[in-house]
Amino acid sequence: MSALSVFLGSVVMMATTYLLAGLGAVFGERAGIVNIGIEGLMLTGALMAVVGSYTSGSVWVGLLLAMLGSMLLAAVFACFTICLHANQTVTGVALNILASGLTVLLFRTVFGLNGMIPQIDTFEALEIPVLSGLPVVGAIFGQPLPVYLAFVLVPVCQFVMNRTNLGLKIRSVGNHPKACDTVGLPVYRIQAGAILFTGLMSGFAGAFLSTGQLSFFTEGMVAGRGYMVLAAVAFGNYSPLGVMAAALLFGASEALQYRLQVAYPVIPTELYAMLPYIITLFAICIYRRKSNRPVYSGRNYLR
Repeated sequence: MSALSVFLGSVVMMATTYLLAGLGAVFGERAGIVNIGIEGLMLTGALMAVVGSYTSGSVWVGLLLAMLGSMLLAAVFACFTICLHANQTVTGVALNILASGLTVLLFRTVFGLNGMIPQIDTFEALEIPVLSGLPVVGAIFGQPLPVYLAFVLVPVCQFVMNRTNLGLKIRSVGNHPKACDTVGLPVYRIQAGAILFTGLMSGFAGAFLSTGQLSFFTEGMVAGRGYMVLAAVAFGNYSPLGVMAAALLFGASEALQYRLQVAYPVIPTELYAMLPYIITLFAICIYRRKSNRPVYSGRNYLR
């Protein structure tokens, strides 16, 4: 298998984490919710997936536990921002701090202070016959199942957002919640549903990070990816297809970082670790398209 094929396979795998969380974040953003707490939701999902896989012996149980744990934390965010009308940005930051502390506590409670994790069940590569043997692009078709699911969900989410009644309601609530409330649409329930979906997909992303892309959990292992997801949503113009393009860009920067570390080991690894964040900042700076950002983005609706 050529070096280019291996690199393309790495790009797709690295992009999956951003894509899964980004698809959930798109629905929250289009409903007018700015959830800075995606970092904490992903971190919670990453730990719960490892705990679930360790205790049950099944990576699918770990995935289910990760989704439930992240949705529970997302429900806390929804309670504060929708029911109590708390500031969304401040609540999101508080959610990240809460998740950071809770994951450390749970991790050390389950695995001890030394943090040694025994062998756990993880997502294995699933090669697609014929396609996995193609030159150059063959490695793309030898990925774990969540990778395929993530890219299949892109057209599904695109269709739901732009071609269904549910998508119309979500977009309407993000742009004109008072008008929606006037005609009888349940604004708060739609926003709460979008927040919970963001939590579910963020938990999926965190689970894939710890049991698919890697096979362990470390404290703070999300390492800013949640914030990069928000950048991917903005750079992708609040569209599932755009988020996929942004996720592939960020995935390529992360894959390139590891290849450069191997090719040029004399350069400090900290410089390579900066690459994904530099590319993220550069992508946001050159973004000039007309934005689909909702008019009511980040503002609490008061009935």
